Amino acid sequence: MTAPLIVGAMVRTLGAYPSGWRYPGAHADPRTDAAVLRRVARVAEDADLDYLFFGDWLATGPDLEFRDPYLLARIDPLSAVLYLAGVTERIGLIATVNSTYADPYATARATASLDLLTGGRAGVNLVTGAEPRAAANHGRDAHADNEARYDRAEEFVRALRLMWESWDADAWVADTGTGVLIDADGLRPAAFAGAHVRVEGPLNVARPPQSHPPIVHAGTSPRSRALAATEADLALIAAGDPAVAAATRAQLRALAEASGRRPDDLKVIVPVVPVVAETDAAARAIVDRLLLLVPIDDGAAGLAERTAFPPNRSIASFLDVAGIDPDDPLREASVDDPVTTAAAARFPEAAAHTLETVRSRTGRDLQGGHRVTWRHLIAAHAVPANFVVGGPRAIADHFELWRDAGAADGFNVLSAFQPAQFEAFASLAVPELRRRGLVGRSGETLRERLGLGAPRLLHAADPLHAEQAAAAR
Repeated sequence: MTAPLIVGAMVRTLGAYPSGWRYPGAHADPRTDAAVLRRVARVAEDADLDYLFFGDWLATGPDLEFRDPYLLARIDPLSAVLYLAGVTERIGLIATVNSTYADPYATARATASLDLLTGGRAGVNLVTGAEPRAAANHGRDAHADNEARYDRAEEFVRALRLMWESWDADAWVADTGTGVLIDADGLRPAAFAGAHVRVEGPLNVARPPQSHPPIVHAGTSPRSRALAATEADLALIAAGDPAVAAATRAQLRALAEASGRRPDDLKVIVPVVPVVAETDAAARAIVDRLLLLVPIDDGAAGLAERTAFPPNRSIASFLDVAGIDPDDPLREASVDDPVTTAAAARFPEAAAHTLETVRSRTGRDLQGGHRVTWRHLIAAHAVPANFVVGGPRAIADHFELWRDAGAADGFNVLSAFQPAQFEAFASLAVPELRRRGLVGRSGETLRERLGLGAPRLLHAADPLHAEQAAAAR
C-alpha cells in the first residue's frame, strides 16, 4: 500500500502571490500577524497536516513591495514556531535558519529547546542565503560566494548534530537516593573546529526527543543538491512539470544512496499554490481577480514612476518578449483591451504559453463575452505562480498525478492570500485528499510522521548509536 503524501503548510501571512494581500478580506497588515498565525495553525492541525513551515529573508527594501510583499516585514521564524508551540499539540513546526550568518550554538540550543517543549515536533530548514543586503545587516562587507557559503553550511550541520548529541540518551540518572543527578560520562563536548565554524559545547539543553530534529534544505546548485542528499531529511525542489521533478528526485535519492544513506530517508517536497473553491469555475474567478490586482504600468501616473517598480510590467515589455516589432500597431493597445485572435496568432512559443496559462486558469478566452486582456497577459508573465486551480477533485487529481509519477513525496502548500484560501484548502481539498488516501500520516514525533529512520548519530559511544549498529548487523 502506498504511503500518504507528506503535506505541510508554508506560511506567508501576506499571501504567497504578490497581489494576494489586495484580495477582498485578505490579511494585509503584518502588525496583526499573531492572530493569523494562530488561526492558520489551528486550521492546519485540525486538518491533520504534517507541519507548518516558516521561511526567512534577512533584509528588506521597497523593491519587495511589488516582487514579494510577504518579505517586507515578517516574524522571525524561530519566534513564530515557539509562539505556535503553545497553541498546537500535534503538528510539526519547521523554522528556517541561515547558516551563513547564524551562530551554531544558539541554533542548536533554540532547536533542541523547541523539540523538548513540543515533545519532538521541531524541524530546521537550513539555508545559505541569497540576499546580498543581508551581509551589511550582519556587519560584513560582502555576501559570501556560493562555495564559501556551502563550505560553512556543511560544517554548520556537523556542529549542530554534535551539539544535539551532547547528552547521551541515558545520561540523566536522577537517583534521589544516592544523590546522583547525571552520569558525567554521558555528557560530552562537541569539540568541533572547522575552517568556518568552531564550537566547543556541550549544549546546555537536554537531549532532544528526536535526537536530531529533521533537517530541511532547498537549492538548485550542485553544492546545494549534494548537501540535501547527504544531510537533509526533506529536500525542497521547485519544478512545474512532474517529469522534471521525478528526474530531480531520482538524482537526489541516488546521491543519498551513494553517500551511505537509505534513499527512502530523503523525502522530496515540491511547492504548490492551490487556488481552491467549491467549483472549478469559482476557483478560476479567484485567479482572474488576482491577476487583475497585480500592479502594472497602465499608463497612469504613479506606480510606474516609482524607482522600485519592476520594469517588466508593461505592454511594451510583454510585446518585447513576444518578439513584436517596435513599430507594430499592437504597441498602441491599451492594457485593458481584449487580445484579438489575430494578435495571438503572431505570438511565439513563450507568449503563446502565457496566453494558454491565462485561458486555463481564468476561464477567459479570445472570443465571447469573457475575453483575455493584455493586462492578464502582462500580470501572468511578470508574476508567474505554480497555481493549481479548481474544486476539490482538481486539486486531488494534481496531488495524485505527481505521486503516481514518482515526482514528489509531498507538497508544501502555499496560499495566495490568507486566511481564506488556506481555509478553503483545508475544508474543501483535504477531505478529498483523505478519501483517496493521499493524506493522513501518523507518528508521535515529526521524524516519525515524515517516515524517517533513526538519525545517524556521530558519537559511537552513545547507547542509541550502539542499538542502531546492532540493528544494522
